[in-house]
Amino acid sequence: MKKILKRTGIILLSIILVLLLIVIILFWNEIRSLSSIKQIDDYGMFQMTYYGDYGFNEFLLTGAENDTDIETFVTKRLLKGLPINLNITGAGCTVFFAPNENGEYIFGRNFDFSYAPSMQVITRPKDGYASVSTVNLSFAGYSADSLPSGLNFNSFLTLAAPYLPFDGMNEKGLTIALLAVPEAEPLFDENKVTLNTTTAIRLVLDKAATVDEAVDLLRQYNIYFSGEIDCHFLIADASGDSVLVEYYDGDLQIVTTSENYQIASNFIAYNDFNIGEGFSEFERYDTVESAIINSNGVLSETQAVALLAEVGSWYDGEDTLQWSVVYNLSNLSGVIFANRNTDNLIEFELKS
Repeated sequence: MKKILKRTGIILLSIILVLLLIVIILFWNEIRSLSSIKQIDDYGMFQMTYYGDYGFNEFLLTGAENDTDIETFVTKRLLKGLPINLNITGAGCTVFFAPNENGEYIFGRNFDFSYAPSMQVITRPKDGYASVSTVNLSFAGYSADSLPSGLNFNSFLTLAAPYLPFDGMNEKGLTIALLAVPEAEPLFDENKVTLNTTTAIRLVLDKAATVDEAVDLLRQYNIYFSGEIDCHFLIADASGDSVLVEYYDGDLQIVTTSENYQIASNFIAYNDFNIGEGFSEFERYDTVESAIINSNGVLSETQAVALLAEVGSWYDGEDTLQWSVVYNLSNLSGVIFANRNTDNLIEFELKS
């Protein structure tokens, strides 16, 4: 009997080890990705390196007509059948692009909204550019009471992160950020694939090296605005070029600048229409512009950090600034911080 029990135990242990090996082989990249998660601020800010192929070229073949299409693709392709409910929301944001005192170009961005845990995600697709981007984790169902925590089941939905960037910079120094606006009027072409706002950012980060390439790529796709929150994009590159992309009057419109800086807030700038939301969008814009002009057209990264903390929004007495990030397009580095906490500046670098 002891021999039988021993033999049975060995067989069961062997089966368990084989199954474990199979799981490791099948989910190796997912395990590596989840294991890389670390919390960098108590407010609910995280970092993760995404390993493996997230299937974006496959996604671009069909795109998505609505958020349900994205949920279906992500559930099948990345989450192994685990359903996700994307909760796409708008944002009251401020973004600026300017040179610093060393002749490098920096790109500052605030994301203002209701509480949102965030994740800085590094991706390195084999057929695209490496990038670092910031994701609103509330889109994936996370909240103050439910946060990812490394290699466990509760973190699994973070694997959808490559499809949910709000801003980012790629290895060519190309940066992009989305901001909410009161209205947008994109043209729909039935012969083009459709993307939403966050997958349009993923397209630009993965495939564009310059502002011109980014605009050309965006023109090749329809766009819809998730959660019915209309948006525009500020895009800049390491050469010093920048542009504001707006969807207005039935087309993709380009807003350029004659200055060595460009600023965006939550209003339509095309054709000097200046259609705002009626909150603080013009005051925030003016504050940033005054700061740049008063420093002779340049901003140090220290000044950029302080400026972002200053212009972060408040709504009904509530601090709505969720995260701020400064990208250095010239040396592919930067700092990120949560909820105006300039005492905890997290440095990062997009290494080759």
